[in-house]
Amino acid sequence: MSKSHPVFQALSASSSSLLWLALGTAIPLQAHATDGYFSHGYGVKAQGAGGVGIALPQDTLSIAANPAGLAAIGNRLDIGATWFRPVRDAEIEGSTFPINGKYDGNDTKNFLIPEFGYSKQLSDTTTIGVALYGNGGMNTDYKNGFPLFNNTGSRVGVNFIQAFVTPTIAWKLSPTQSIGIGLNLAYQRFEAKGLQNFANSSFSSSPDHVTNKGADSSYGAGLHLGWQGKINDQVTLGAHYQTRTYMTRFDRYKGLFAEQGDFDIPANFGVGIAVKATPALTLAGDIQRIRYSEVDAVGASIANFFTAQLGTDNGAGFGWKDATVFKLGALYAYSEQLTLRAGYNHVNQPIPSSQTLFNTLAPAVVEDHVSLGATWKFANSSELSFSYTHAFENEIKGSGSIPAAFGGGDVNLKMYQDSLGVAYSWAL
Repeated sequence: MSKSHPVFQALSASSSSLLWLALGTAIPLQAHATDGYFSHGYGVKAQGAGGVGIALPQDTLSIAANPAGLAAIGNRLDIGATWFRPVRDAEIEGSTFPINGKYDGNDTKNFLIPEFGYSKQLSDTTTIGVALYGNGGMNTDYKNGFPLFNNTGSRVGVNFIQAFVTPTIAWKLSPTQSIGIGLNLAYQRFEAKGLQNFANSSFSSSPDHVTNKGADSSYGAGLHLGWQGKINDQVTLGAHYQTRTYMTRFDRYKGLFAEQGDFDIPANFGVGIAVKATPALTLAGDIQRIRYSEVDAVGASIANFFTAQLGTDNGAGFGWKDATVFKLGALYAYSEQLTLRAGYNHVNQPIPSSQTLFNTLAPAVVEDHVSLGATWKFANSSELSFSYTHAFENEIKGSGSIPAAFGGGDVNLKMYQDSLGVAYSWAL
């Protein structure tokens, strides 16, 4: 369906209303990145266990990992927020221009990411629910500029956020098998500053729509499908597929992103397993694949910069590869009141060494995460949950990443992250 089709435009308007109703309350959704620009886990409980969730639903935010998991949740309300702090830096070396050195992109580095979920069991076989969560995002803020992007030393950076409101329905096909489907109503916001060197007709098809145009919004929709099956009393399996989410264009930045400002959300899919090793100990693992390369704004190579203008159908992007994510988690029921969690998450980061120049704006290079979490259950069946995640510092050294016309040499990117989440839940 064309993005100019009336049905698509009506759906976009509908998703806009729902998203602003949810997002226009007290807590602003902010940008973050872990597995590329996807979150490493959805919901504070999952985050404390390495992000696992495809075969191990723990709360209503499991909708984001596998909508079939909603069938096991019952009547429930979850509210939470995560403080997120990425530290990202860039370095230029080997340039023939007098610009070699380190550049700090952390003038903005503290973000708050809210989460909300609700579920209602309609019958023994049917459950409905909705979740609000930040799927991903990116922020960089070079207060003192980055010389390859402008010649004035003015602030350089981007702020990109991505959020979903996902109404979902799940059915139990049998006591051991469930399926689910969610409608992903998506919202994105983007702003770029300090890219004046590319805001001319030599580099862009629309020079007035490259940088410093304020925040622009985008809306769209896609589907999320899932299955979950209990093989025996110890083993549960799960699988999910999320379609590409087709978004309206960033019109204010149609001279920057390929395909006149198009920035869809890539399809992703995965499988998971949960094993009840003992009555108290549950082990879980997920494998997920994210198809970043299929969205040209993200996946098109910087080499396209020399064959087509920015903003055209063949314009340059960030050059990201598809990413594979591995998640491992453990839950230990220490007592009837206290559950402890731990986990590990690894992503094959998507940025090739030849593509580091543009990714100064989006240095999503972390690969390894460890996490801890806990939940305390109160007498009234409400719960208080915590999680902590650390993404270890990782550096990608550029290899031929700065073209000779820009002085040659390379850009090296570095990042580490910390996050702390808290959520309160009620069994209704």
